[in-house]
Amino acid sequence: MADTPETGAGAGGARDPLSLRHVPFAAGLGVVIEHMAPGASRLSLDLKPEHCNSWGAAHGGVVMTLLDICMAVAGRGYDPLNLSGVTVDMSINFIAPGRGRQIALGRVVARGTGLWRCEGEVRNAGDDSLVARAIGTFMFKNFANSAKRPVGDA
Repeated sequence: MADTPETGAGAGGARDPLSLRHVPFAAGLGVVIEHMAPGASRLSLDLKPEHCNSWGAAHGGVVMTLLDICMAVAGRGYDPLNLSGVTVDMSINFIAPGRGRQIALGRVVARGTGLWRCEGEVRNAGDDSLVARAIGTFMFKNFANSAKRPVGDA
């Protein structure tokens, strides 16, 4: 089976855990998972003109998307092939304009039976300056023993 944008699945139908092809919005933006480990993630995005606001900085929606995905991917890191995350709530503080390559770091800070708390930050790669921070609550489902197709942000 060839990779498909809808699933990110490769040979044998297994989903590539470092791919976001199963999330068309993220794939269309060009978000790349550089690192995923249990409770931690690092993503990147090379800003293009269509990612920017009228001031030439990263659009707030793009920054919020990076924060959302990096936190969900940090949670998925505990079981990348079977976990799927859905955002329940997210609070963001914008600090400075995003310029050039953006790096998003996600971290799980608490895991409950149903809801997990995560933190994320986006930084300008050029000078490591902080662009924005977020905290979020996520619901993770494990689809290891289910016929259901994973859904969610990451």
